[in-house]
Amino acid sequence: MSESEEHEAHGLPALIAERRAKARRLREEGEELAPYSYPGVEPIADVRSAYEHLEVGEETEKRHRVAGRLLARRGGGKAAFIDLVDRTGQIQLHARVDVLGAERLERLCSLDSGDLLGIDGAPLRSRHGELTLRVDDFQVLGKALRPPPDKHAGLTDVETRHRRRELDLIASAEARKLFADRARVISAVRAYLDGEGFLEVETPVLQPLYGGALARPFTTHHNALDRELYLRIATELYLKRLIVGGLERVYELGKDFRNEGLSTKHNPEFTMVEWYEAYADYVEEAARLEEMVAGVALAAGYDGEIDFKAPWRRTTFVGAVLEATGIDLRAHRDAESLSAAISERGLQMPTEGLTWPQLADDLLSKHVEPELIQPTFVFDYPIELSPFARAHRSEEGLAERWEAFAGGMEIANAFSELTDPDEQRERFEAQHRLALAGDGDTQPHDELFLEALEHGMPPTGGVGVGIDRLVMLLTGQSSIREVVLFPAMRDASAGPVPDR
Repeated sequence: MSESEEHEAHGLPALIAERRAKARRLREEGEELAPYSYPGVEPIADVRSAYEHLEVGEETEKRHRVAGRLLARRGGGKAAFIDLVDRTGQIQLHARVDVLGAERLERLCSLDSGDLLGIDGAPLRSRHGELTLRVDDFQVLGKALRPPPDKHAGLTDVETRHRRRELDLIASAEARKLFADRARVISAVRAYLDGEGFLEVETPVLQPLYGGALARPFTTHHNALDRELYLRIATELYLKRLIVGGLERVYELGKDFRNEGLSTKHNPEFTMVEWYEAYADYVEEAARLEEMVAGVALAAGYDGEIDFKAPWRRTTFVGAVLEATGIDLRAHRDAESLSAAISERGLQMPTEGLTWPQLADDLLSKHVEPELIQPTFVFDYPIELSPFARAHRSEEGLAERWEAFAGGMEIANAFSELTDPDEQRERFEAQHRLALAGDGDTQPHDELFLEALEHGMPPTGGVGVGIDRLVMLLTGQSSIREVVLFPAMRDASAGPVPDR
């Protein structure tokens, strides 16, 4: 009877009690179940790659030390085969009575799936062609008092996989690989920016005033200072103050927080990289993003259908909306006119009570974005949607801003940054008027930022890239919850979180 069948037959409490009893017996027999260390461990993948040349039946005497979880066990008596798994891979162990002795072999065979083991042994190629490690000695490194997920079915419930990621990682080699791939993506982003002369910096996560994006913040209270603080929604304003200070190329890779709904593309806690580059504009930054993403995709081993090689397709905000919906935003410059045009065309989207910027943004996000599968830049946003971008140098009413899309979602946002403090002050005032009109996602007035601009800011290009979404694209995932180790979840008793 398999352990999953035993689980069904006897129930989890009985299995836990049995494992606890086994742990007590092992301790009584002198087995240390929680050693302080097990030095000299090699990744299983390294051992496997070093001995791929072994022929069937060939053995070596060079000892190696590996460690991991006991995945499965076969045989008994005078010999047993055990599967051991670590983060890098799986290897078969061959335990023999003539090597270990009867008592040690019996103890090894009494261990449960999920137990943590350290193994000393020598590689060989079994008669069936499997690379195997002969067990010369072993040590229990941790006793699993609860059974692991079924090794064949894994965790089939999506909610459980997200809520109990440790179990997902135990059960699934694919999950372990996915998060190793995520780490490679982040390393490649850093390596690119470091190689281009950018300085990695850290700015406050707890901020006295949120800013840098159109989003609602999380609010907290600092007891010692007796003041309200906000979890940052973006790193933008602090990073631009560093440009003012003379750090001409800076970036920050870290967490931002937005008090918004959840969906397959949104998690309230997410990872962003923002970089700012003096003496550049949004056109130059588009080329930089193309170069970076193509390199990151190569480093991550991406082999999907999206072609990240430069040049990416380029369109405009007004042109993309016109092509997708037939609505010319230049002809509908107020909320009432735009709402009427949306209704006339039978587009399924709410309009009541929304401002013109909200309606324009919804047209793009609902009717353009889902169709942008191959990498595409949407240039030249309405200035009302871009409170920190410079006015377009030749098109009235537009800002020098682009967003990059791929896989039907936004992955990056960039500006030719607004450096004029007086114009920035006017933009803040316009944002205040929008807030009074009912738009909750507006930028509050930041006087310290204005004072920084008054010291003089060079021409600057700035880019923000959603790391989670980039990882989604490069690993073929359709939900952000798959690429965040511990995504935001409702209380377990409240049921699953609905996507919006």
